[in-house]
Amino acid sequence: MIYEGSCHCVEGEFTEALDCNCSLCRRRGGLLAFVPRDKLVLKTPEANLSTYTFNSHVIRHHFCANCGIAPFGEAVTPDGAAMASINLRCIPAVDLGALTVKAYDGAAR
Repeated sequence: MIYEGSCHCVEGEFTEALDCNCSLCRRRGGLLAFVPRDKLVLKTPEANLSTYTFNSHVIRHHFCANCGIAPFGEAVTPDGAAMASINLRCIPAVDLGALTVKAYDGAAR
């Protein structure tokens, strides 16, 4: 299924999400789902995004420089595949109450 956010579209079947407790995710309150990067299509130019990295600098956390919303991040998996982490709270059509939410201990990494 293709879901549309306000600044991006993403293809996937979202039945579960990760609730990460790293310092960034804990403060921002996102619920994350992961898709191959080619399943994420931006509706706005990448130049309109700001990017933040921290700790090991391997995940590029993108956010809108105008409104501050953080819809997704990008990284490469250990096997070299480009991956996007989608903040499902930015996809209005996803029923957050129907998701199986799993805790992820990002603070320990």
